[in-house]
Amino acid sequence: QVQLVEAGGGLVQAGGSQRLACTASSRHTLYRFTVGWFRKAPGKEREFVSAISGTTGGSTRYADSVKGRFTISMDNAKNTVYLQMDHLKPEDTAIYYCTARAGLLTVSRRQEDYDYWGQGTQVTVSS
Repeated sequence: QVQLVEAGGGLVQAGGSQRLACTASSRHTLYRFTVGWFRKAPGKEREFVSAISGTTGGSTRYADSVKGRFTISMDNAKNTVYLQMDHLKPEDTAIYYCTARAGLLTVSRRQEDYDYWGQGTQVTVSS
């Protein structure tokens, strides 16, 4: 069982930046996983944001809505995946979830491809 803990959510003004962190329980090394970020806004379904694959040397993928504004990265020494969010918009307001799966060889955007989920962290962007 892999435990994922998100951190870094909060309130930010439109145009600002915020960095989310997803840390795995110490027994599991994220470079063996694909790690993704999804988000769920009020009244909407949970959607893919970004993913990075430690198993394929750091391949990344982004949703079109965040491409060019968000950057995902993996720090193996800290066993943490970061989501740097710049130029934030009110429509980025959502609960952001970290998710992971061991041995996944693609940076999947499908929720059903992931096994482990964090509890979520709220990001609120004010206009």
